[in-house]
Amino acid sequence: MAVIPVELAGRGYEVRVGNRLLADLAAQARPFLRKRHACIVADANARRHWGEAVGNSLSAAGIEPRWYDVAPGETSKSWDSLARLTDWLLDQGVERGDHVFALGGGVVGDLTGFACAILKRGCGFVQLPTTLLAQVDSSVGGKTAINTAAGKNLIGAFHQPSLVLADLGTLGTLPERELRAGYAEVLKYGVLGDRGFFDWLEQDGRTVVALDPAATERAVAASVAAKARIVAEDERETSGARALLNLGHTFGHALEAETGFSDRLLHGEGVALGMVLAARYSARRGEISLADAQRVTAAVDAAGLPAEISALGLECDGRRLADHMLHDKKMDAGTLPFILLRAIGEAYLARDVEMTDIAAFLDEQLQAH
Repeated sequence: MAVIPVELAGRGYEVRVGNRLLADLAAQARPFLRKRHACIVADANARRHWGEAVGNSLSAAGIEPRWYDVAPGETSKSWDSLARLTDWLLDQGVERGDHVFALGGGVVGDLTGFACAILKRGCGFVQLPTTLLAQVDSSVGGKTAINTAAGKNLIGAFHQPSLVLADLGTLGTLPERELRAGYAEVLKYGVLGDRGFFDWLEQDGRTVVALDPAATERAVAASVAAKARIVAEDERETSGARALLNLGHTFGHALEAETGFSDRLLHGEGVALGMVLAARYSARRGEISLADAQRVTAAVDAAGLPAEISALGLECDGRRLADHMLHDKKMDAGTLPFILLRAIGEAYLARDVEMTDIAAFLDEQLQAH
């Protein structure tokens, strides 16, 4: 088992990466189980696969599991879902000193974390991520949010978990497409800040997607460690360091919005294509070599992820995609910073990007290939 500390002033926590962590939940999370029952908010699919292991562990320790099921998919990150969940947690008598458990992917983690951030002005929660995407990204760092008609993750709060248990055994139940979408976030850490990690993934990334035990633990642990370092430096995304984690996301969110935040484009797929676009746009500006941009494209394509906008079958122009970006929560004084590349492993925050140029670039991409 790998243990990665997330160092925050006076309230750090651990991310534990290994196998059979859910079956050992009662022991792993003992400090956060102070009552004879525990509230578990679960993705319905995750509960079907892992609810028995979680429930048995708690029951054997004399703790009653109380379940709240959440429908899979982004539509559960809504005002209505938040209201129903907070009402249920209040009915269960959750107190500020209690911890709620979130079992599932990023949707459940975001929804539960935000509910815990606002419930009685803040109670604790423990992340039990069961998808690769959640294990390497959304479960770590304390960003919680819901979606609205105006855009994705625009209503939320920074609320750190008290513990993250990333059980690698859960990845074997994922559909292949979802596993590949999670791999996009693994690849992101190499592209934005660790060329050596990118080089390894370029050669052996297929072993991660194939769930080779050693390769998967290395990839997840390295990704979590990279995010933990950035979060410790810039917890609330005020200095610019944490913004680097948004590599691929500004382009990706625009594509997700255009496809209706639906299964036409999973979040990780949007990030993958967004990284390709960020690399190509960086090359267009003369800041990254064309060869490096092509390596990013090839790594995304080799993972079975979308590397061309044409694969999405969109019926829009570059201006429409650029307009989606104007709803981005990173807008600052009317401008939108972009995460671009000077090289593989060297991302930076660009504040001089003109949206008209982005629209023109996207028109070129839409018309190519």
